[in-house]
Amino acid sequence: MAQHHIPENLPDRIQHFIDGRFVDSVSGKTFDVLDPVSNEVYVQAAAGQKEDIDLAVAAATRAFREGPWPRMKPRERARVLNRIADAVEAQDARLAELETFDTGLPITQALGQAQRAAENFRFFADLIVAQADDAYKVPGSQLNYVNRKPIGVAGLITPWNTPFMLESWKLAPALATGNTVVLKPAEFTPLSASLWAEIFRAAGVPDGVFNLVNGLGEEAGDALVKHPDVPLISFTGESRTGQIIFANAAPFLKGLSMELGGKSPAVVFADADLDAAIDSTLFGVFSLNGERCTAGSRILVERPVYDEFLERYAERAKHIVVGDPHDPKTEVGALVHPEHYEKVMSYVELGKQEGRLLAGGGRPEGLDHGNYVAPTVFADVAPDARIFQEEIFGPVVAITPFDTDDEALELANGVRYGLAAYIWTSDLERAHTFAQNVEAGMVWLNSHNVRDLRTPFGGVKASGLGHEGGYRSIDFYTDQQAVHITLGPVHTARFGATAHQPEEAAEAAEDAGDA
Repeated sequence: MAQHHIPENLPDRIQHFIDGRFVDSVSGKTFDVLDPVSNEVYVQAAAGQKEDIDLAVAAATRAFREGPWPRMKPRERARVLNRIADAVEAQDARLAELETFDTGLPITQALGQAQRAAENFRFFADLIVAQADDAYKVPGSQLNYVNRKPIGVAGLITPWNTPFMLESWKLAPALATGNTVVLKPAEFTPLSASLWAEIFRAAGVPDGVFNLVNGLGEEAGDALVKHPDVPLISFTGESRTGQIIFANAAPFLKGLSMELGGKSPAVVFADADLDAAIDSTLFGVFSLNGERCTAGSRILVERPVYDEFLERYAERAKHIVVGDPHDPKTEVGALVHPEHYEKVMSYVELGKQEGRLLAGGGRPEGLDHGNYVAPTVFADVAPDARIFQEEIFGPVVAITPFDTDDEALELANGVRYGLAAYIWTSDLERAHTFAQNVEAGMVWLNSHNVRDLRTPFGGVKASGLGHEGGYRSIDFYTDQQAVHITLGPVHTARFGATAHQPEEAAEAAEDAGDA
């Protein structure tokens, strides 16, 4: 059975952080937080309600209207962001240890998340200093320029799969552009989010600029989405929750950025580098315990290499190391929570009816406790199967054969989602043509999920609304005000001018009659 590593100096409770102070919920309500290896409660967290959100939004609004943050020069804010990045890097080992304990992610993968979080802050620090805005000239007659302004209080709602990194992804651009924020982290994993408060305070973020309210989505998250003084909501999570948020934000016409679920295809053509494709498609669905929105959870393989692919893929899947998330040798750890474990296991059972089981299919041997699922591979999965259509968000993959490029495209596009797609082929023309026709916000050709921070991140169909990443994040968190100046004489039609010159008007009428 897996060893149970418990980090030292765990907090005795997790509080909100509002207006520069750690506080409990006004009501005193709390909720249990479990660790995914023992499934035992290790801490109580404050359960935010509407009144806690109201306090956090009031603090953020005050800091926006009266505080220095939105009025600082970009370089000053950039210095603060770089200090945040320094602090994240300096404690990456501690961060990773806490993240692994709280989420069940393997420690080696959690370390990468901490480093990526630091890079998000550095990236946006650089971007706001180097940022140029548009000016348009019509020589001699007009000049137009664009002012970017922070919008106000941004509500950030983040998921439990890579919590710290995904929080940084929203916090960095929201703060860089001069907004203030209220962060509502996922209730399953509040531990690493609680570290932001001290990091930000030490870096020089003024009180009220960053506020954190813990709690359930249907209580704290709901109150944040419905708050009239929060003009922006950025949400990462599942598509159903996204639909609810969309409806609740509608009466206020809020700005929305939503990165939702996925059921991303990995398409392997017969001319692909099969070794590389197998490495990548294994990593693509089994890294992060399969709890990854861009997971290549449907693998479509061209018929001539189908049998060889299945054999090699299943053999590798059987040898994936499942175990203690804190062990550097572990490749797949424990799923985040018993509720999620039950959901994933129900799909594993369903898959036994819908496909041919080649690997996994239950608990790994010797791991009788904790949320452990053996990496599971189903072959010959029909396109109408639920395990082909629905997001499982665990270490479970569906593999389906195809015969032609057209059939591959139809299979790839035949789901409600459209986040990512992975294409493996040595034919350049096919690669680019397929990439253009696949319904996905992001496509990787002969490579796996490595992203340049300057590129747009987002999905189509049920996978999202809008894009973040690079300038698109800046666009979301700012208003772009156009200022127009006329150079030279102003030519305007003189409405109403004739009423003041009755004689002239009469003469003009006579002239018109003569004409």
